[in-house]
Amino acid sequence: MVEVLAALSASAAAGIRIALPLLLIGLLQNDLWAKVPLLSKISPQIVVGILVSWSLFEIFASKDLLGQRILNLVQLIFSPIVGTIMSMAIAEATNLEGWLIIVIGVVGGLLALVLQLVQVGWFFRWRGLPVWMLLSQNILCICLVIFAFDAPQQGGLIALLLLWLAIRSYQDWYRWYGATDKSKVKS
Repeated sequence: MVEVLAALSASAAAGIRIALPLLLIGLLQNDLWAKVPLLSKISPQIVVGILVSWSLFEIFASKDLLGQRILNLVQLIFSPIVGTIMSMAIAEATNLEGWLIIVIGVVGGLLALVLQLVQVGWFFRWRGLPVWMLLSQNILCICLVIFAFDAPQQGGLIALLLLWLAIRSYQDWYRWYGATDKSKVKS
């Protein structure tokens, strides 16, 4: 059960940012992405260069409204892939069975997609995310990756709490959009 919570923690980090959690996983492990699917086939120098560049782009582009729109589009496409990769990497590092690694990978990818969809929803509802939220996302992403290795139970519980908040956000949006649709019909 601890392995599943660790994988959920890592995939939740991928639902927040794409390159930063992958970069942290590589730096926290001794063998730089040797157990990470897809990245183990690429030279570590190339992977570090790409992930550092994209992490810096994620940090600096998120300050601008156009940059947030571009990041939302890219992260919406790639967050399920990165969530799957990260959860499978954590599952392989904990020596789970082959079929269970695939199941954990699929669940991790879906969790990352749901969290990214919530971010996109808040972006459109608020017409851009405030800087304090972007900073807290970066800090939460780093903490979730560290928790995946050092405190998987706490990281998994945070991931489940984020999933609960995503469900609550969906319910609020459903009520909000329902109320705006009714007011358009009356006028």
